[in-house]
Amino acid sequence: MNDWPEAWSDDNRGNRYGRGSASAQPDPARVMRQVRRPASDAYGGSGPSAPPYGGGVPQQPSYQGGQGYGDDAGYDGYDSGYNTGHVYGSPGGGGPGGPGGPGAVRPRPNWRRRIKWTAITLVTVLVVTSVATYFWADSKLHRDVDLSKVIDRPASGSGTNYLIVGSDSRAGLSSEQKKKLHTGSAEGKRTDSMMILHVGDSGDTLISLPRDSNVTIPSYKGSTSGKLYPATGRQTKLNAAYAEDGPTLLVRTVEANMGLHIDHYVEIGFAGFANIVDAVGGVTIDIDKGFKDKYSGADFKAGKQTLNGEQALAFVRTRHAFAASDLQRTKNQQKFLSALAHQVATPSTVLNPFKLYPTMGAGLDSLTVDKGMSLWDLASMFWAMKGVSGGDGTSMNMPISGSAGGNLVWDKAKVKTLVDELNNDQKVTVSSD
Repeated sequence: MNDWPEAWSDDNRGNRYGRGSASAQPDPARVMRQVRRPASDAYGGSGPSAPPYGGGVPQQPSYQGGQGYGDDAGYDGYDSGYNTGHVYGSPGGGGPGGPGGPGAVRPRPNWRRRIKWTAITLVTVLVVTSVATYFWADSKLHRDVDLSKVIDRPASGSGTNYLIVGSDSRAGLSSEQKKKLHTGSAEGKRTDSMMILHVGDSGDTLISLPRDSNVTIPSYKGSTSGKLYPATGRQTKLNAAYAEDGPTLLVRTVEANMGLHIDHYVEIGFAGFANIVDAVGGVTIDIDKGFKDKYSGADFKAGKQTLNGEQALAFVRTRHAFAASDLQRTKNQQKFLSALAHQVATPSTVLNPFKLYPTMGAGLDSLTVDKGMSLWDLASMFWAMKGVSGGDGTSMNMPISGSAGGNLVWDKAKVKTLVDELNNDQKVTVSSD
């Protein structure tokens, strides 16, 4: 039995579209479910109205209110959803109401959280960099001087005393460099400059010890042999003590002749000094009066000028050009070290890693210190020197009373007062004049 309406019967379709009809006429429109032609005036037109249901075609149910099919509702009961403002697409989709759509509302950024994590990141980077820099710098120090070998030492006083030595060591210099720096080719090493820096609560004091100071060599224990050498009352220049048995005998001689306990020892050679000056980009200094010296290679005019490593070494070594010889040289050494400390501590050096690390590397790698020296001790020494040069402390030569055999004799009364003030960490009142 065929339930299809007569109009849809295969027997009545004839040669229509879909059965291989060769007719040039297209099939008439089929009646589709839920599709009805609007009334003649539905769109304001005056065309013929749709024929009523009939001819065996059953009445089609209509969709009512978007909820289901109704028996009596016509086309007007169909709800497409657009007339209610419904927006298709889920909240998580890419439709107009979803994230990223034209109407999407982005959440307000959490600035407090962003600032917190930025601060944490910066602090972490700073801590890691500081720790890495500390261990890198600490590994470059040459702790070769054992002060425990120094015998019969005076008692420690208040504050910290550093013995700072500039040696004429030519270690690591090629023949060309020796010629360029006017160092000569003497074997071994001697002291070109010696200073005592006292760091204390009552102010820091920098005292230059002339290399030609007349001193008595005390009893001492050999730094290498361990043999005890008794005192014979032998008098000589201070730098001869260093040439005889190195840093430990120099410390022993200074302590015995002054009565001042030395806490730390720091030494730098020719090459290291020149490398530090070059690494910092040169040091600007104001020279009061021009001078020349064929021995050191110095050739300076008066006025402000920037010295490179070679020129700086010539400046601090020159003594033959001055009537006061070694006394004038020690003043020039203090003046230059003050300028160097200021140059190293400028923001252009400290805040520039491309200048700071080469400077630190050149300086630390060139230093020979005692086994008890820490980076904190070295930093304290540096900042004290900078403070003295800036007028926050006292800078002076060892008080001299005369000479003996061409050597400079210390003023014993003034030296005793000076040492008492240093040991008690009092403000220094003694002058070198």
